[in-house]
Order: sequence, then structure tokens, then C-alpha cells
Amino acid sequence: MGLFNFWKKEENLFDENITIEETRFVVLDTETTGFDYDNDRILCIGALVLQNGIIAVQNSFEVYLEQEHYDKATAQIHGILKAFIIQRPTELEALQQFLDFLGDSIIIAHHTIFDITMINKALERNGLPQLTNKTLDTAYLYKKTLIKSHLFERKDHYTLDDLADKFDISKKDRHNALGDAYITAIAFLKIIKKLREKKAINLNFLFK
Repeated sequence: MGLFNFWKKEENLFDENITIEETRFVVLDTETTGFDYDNDRILCIGALVLQNGIIAVQNSFEVYLEQEHYDKATAQIHGILKAFIIQRPTELEALQQFLDFLGDSIIIAHHTIFDITMINKALERNGLPQLTNKTLDTAYLYKKTLIKSHLFERKDHYTLDDLADKFDISKKDRHNALGDAYITAIAFLKIIKKLREKKAINLNFLFK
């Protein structure tokens, strides 16, 4: 009986009556000094609320963190220079602001594991608990929209640029945390629309 209940719980994380529309999602992106979880640091966190099929641009979150670690190579990509903003919150202050904005929302990101791990490492450094929010990855969800056929070659990894090209989303704000969060949010809405063309889906389906 216990085993049966365990599988039942895994199968349905959410009440069947909760729709994708009414759920509060927070779409996020981080800009970092590099890709090393232990030694690199977050430069900027950008996030948007997505609810009822609407990207609430006016209800966005963007914070540039005080920076001791600086890498010229990555700065060329995201354009965040050490002296870009004079007054910046500490890592702890920025994390607290982000946690207030996030609440218990479901997180959406592209290649979510990177952003979540970077944030969790920062939380750990500041003696704060790890994130417990449920997460969705647009790279993984996009694969659900693809036709399974030996005639169609699927890639192992789909970049945010791939999704922007596929769904005809403007890339003018790429490599800016809030800009990338916005592109990710549009991609998520397009993915949901595409999935619904095949069948009726609910919140639980996105996590399977």
C-alpha cells in the first residue's frame, strides 16, 4: 500500500483542478562570471511573473549584485562591467529580494539546473536554505513538442537561441538576464500552445 501511495504521489504533484493558467510561474535567468558552480558568482538575476497566459512585464525583478569576481571574457558576452552600477546590493541582500519576489511559485528557466545550482550555491554561502520550488526547463519541455521519428534528427541540447529562432522570437535583448527571462517566458507560452495542439494537458503533464 505504501509503495502504491508513493507512486501515486509521484504521478500527480498537483490537484487536477489547478490549471496551468492560474498557476503563478516565475521565469528567471542569471548572468554569471562563468560556469564554475564553486568559484563563479552571479552578476545579475532577472525574473518575470507569468500567470493567466500573461507575462507581467510591469511586475519584473532585476538585480545587479555587488561584484568582487570579474572576468573580462564573460563580460564581453553579457556586457556587465565591474563599475557598471555604483550602488549594488550585496549577494545576501539580492538573494533576500529575489526570495521575496519568488515566493512559492514554480520556476521556469532554460537549462534550469544551471541557474538553480548557482542560486543554491549563493544561498549556501549566505547560510540560507536551498530553494524548494518546483522547476520546469524550457529546453526539456521543447523536446516534448517534437515528433518522434527516425526521419527527424533531434538534438541533445537546444539553446535559447534555437527556441527563439524556432518560434520567431526577437533576440535583441539576448544575454541580458531580464531579456533572456522574457524570451524564455514567450517560448514557454509557445510550447504550451504547441503541446495543446496534440492533446489536452494539465500542470502535472509538464512534470512528467
